Amino acid sequence: MALVGQASFLETFAGILDGGDIVAHCTQAHTADLYRAWLSDPSYALWLVECHPGNAPVGYMVVAPPQLPLPDTADDLELKRVYLLGKFQGGGVGSRLISAAVAYSIAAGAKRLLLGVYANNRSAIGFYEHAGFSKLGDRKFNVGDKDYDDNIMGMPLNT
Repeated sequence: MALVGQASFLETFAGILDGGDIVAHCTQAHTADLYRAWLSDPSYALWLVECHPGNAPVGYMVVAPPQLPLPDTADDLELKRVYLLGKFQGGGVGSRLISAAVAYSIAAGAKRLLLGVYANNRSAIGFYEHAGFSKLGDRKFNVGDKDYDDNIMGMPLNT
């Protein structure tokens, strides 16, 4: 998961964000130790996507307690990460991941599923809007030594 996280972050933001900031972010935010901690924490749910043939990891998703600057998130969950290498996007895998996150969140009794997305990532925002998310607010997201604008989006869940 750490490898896929680093690769997909680099693939998505190379040429958009500063390269040094991307590398710094990946070495801090996508460590194997972090993923091991999440895997051992029962409040986190993780999914791994493998391609066939060969079972190479090509994506993953993390749903966790929210860490977003919004009021009243005690009954919510956050789609913390949903990454899929570009070569595997557009074939329905992302939609299936979102469906799995929604089903998991409903089963967990969450009222909303939240996420943060880079404010200038129009394709990701469009994907999330198509899935039923809408903008709820803004935040600053640190990558390397710089803050970037993120949209906070949410989807109400009929629990």
